[in-house]
Amino acid sequence: MVQAVILFVVGLILICLGGDRLVDAAVAIAKKLGIPQIVVGATIVSLGTTLPEILVSTTAAFDGSAAIAAGNAFGSIICNTALIAGLTQTIRPTKQVERASLSWRSIFFFVVLVGLNVVGFLTGAFGRPVGVVLLGLFIVYACLTVMRAPAEGGGEEKEEDKENISILKQILILIACAVCLFVGANLLVDNGILIAEAVGVPERVIAVTFIALGTSLPELMTSVMSLIKGYGNVGLGNVIGANLLNMLLVIGIPSAVAGIPLEESTIRVDMPLACLVMAVLTLPILIRKKSSRVQGVALLGIYAVYCIVSFI
Repeated sequence: MVQAVILFVVGLILICLGGDRLVDAAVAIAKKLGIPQIVVGATIVSLGTTLPEILVSTTAAFDGSAAIAAGNAFGSIICNTALIAGLTQTIRPTKQVERASLSWRSIFFFVVLVGLNVVGFLTGAFGRPVGVVLLGLFIVYACLTVMRAPAEGGGEEKEEDKENISILKQILILIACAVCLFVGANLLVDNGILIAEAVGVPERVIAVTFIALGTSLPELMTSVMSLIKGYGNVGLGNVIGANLLNMLLVIGIPSAVAGIPLEESTIRVDMPLACLVMAVLTLPILIRKKSSRVQGVALLGIYAVYCIVSFI
């Protein structure tokens, strides 16, 4: 029990430190290359923070447990959007959103998600062809991000500021921070479960708290740190980018490996709800070019109802 508590605290420290430095390194790269913050958040940062979901789902696929991948992916999308984005937008709504970067990613997200909803409803599974298509779409997404970066505009940083930033150093920091986030999340989840079991918390409660939130802790810490440091677009881009990667990689890899059977609740509840929460987050921003606390409160309310209904 004592060892579990110590490792739990170590995991929390790793996540806090990793999230803090990950944001700094990502913003430094954005300044050096003149890339918008939301682009870095939706690519480098989101890939780092989505590593737990990617590794868990891929490992499960090779172990013959691919069915958990869909629940992991759509559960993370709902958590990222309704809880994490809802919390950050309630505390400090994002102003002056980089609309060009947000709009095409949102369209890309909804096209893929609606397609998955249709396939899931008609077939009840994501077979290997779906996985191959998703991995191909990931390549398309990566290429579009690279090609559109110059057109989306960068910062007006002074040349002397750019010269003082070492790209190689910041990339190494990003990798180290991603490792810290992954290790920290695993320590927190695994030892949190041990502590909960030791004090008699029911298994169902453990599943909807420690495990569900555990793989999204990197996104949570990164978004909170972005908010504290005044880089709201990094946090917003991180959530949207992580949601895209949850579909393209967290579902794509295990689908391509073994195929994913879908549970009825995933088809009828999780997948449509993922569409709903992303619409609540992105549509008002695309129309008004900024977010509001009303959106944040609405998202938090949806997540609370979702957790209550799932628990019951």
